[in-house]
Amino acid sequence: MTDAPSTLQVVPDLPRLRVIEERDAPAVLDAFDDDAMRRQGTIRTLEEAQNWVSFMGGRGERLALALDLGGSMIGAVVVSSIDQENETGWFWYWMHREHRGRGWMSRAAVTLADYALTDMFLHRLELGHRANNPASGGVARAAGFVMEGVEREKFLVDGVRVDVHTYSRLVTDPWPETQRLPLDL
Repeated sequence: MTDAPSTLQVVPDLPRLRVIEERDAPAVLDAFDDDAMRRQGTIRTLEEAQNWVSFMGGRGERLALALDLGGSMIGAVVVSSIDQENETGWFWYWMHREHRGRGWMSRAAVTLADYALTDMFLHRLELGHRANNPASGGVARAAGFVMEGVEREKFLVDGVRVDVHTYSRLVTDPWPETQRLPLDL
């Protein structure tokens, strides 16, 4: 493993990572009003968004971070299902539809993955994405995850069977060159 980048300067038009807060509920509700997000969960009311934010705020079993741009949440990157005994965690992320395609989620993912494998003392991070979502695979690879396999026809989406691509990143894997984002914990 090589050394992680040491310092990052905050650039005004660049997102940063911070802990998800109660004020993020309206942004979560707006993000989930998107067909592409329906598989992430069903959040249809502000109360459901507030419950999601409250659940994500719990420490220990997960670390959920908001991708913040100018004070507004535009995405989330999360390590959940943390198993301290085996030093593993499940890694996942989503981005608001208006902010996709800018490379910000790749930067957010590598930042949190680095943190989880060093400061949280995890050895292995795992993730999976639907094969019909290649952008998610691009984020995983940019964050240093290595594809391990395919779970054939795992999900039924709108009457069509969809494969899931599985990835992992180990603490011993090479550090990716993807630029990191500022991290405020």
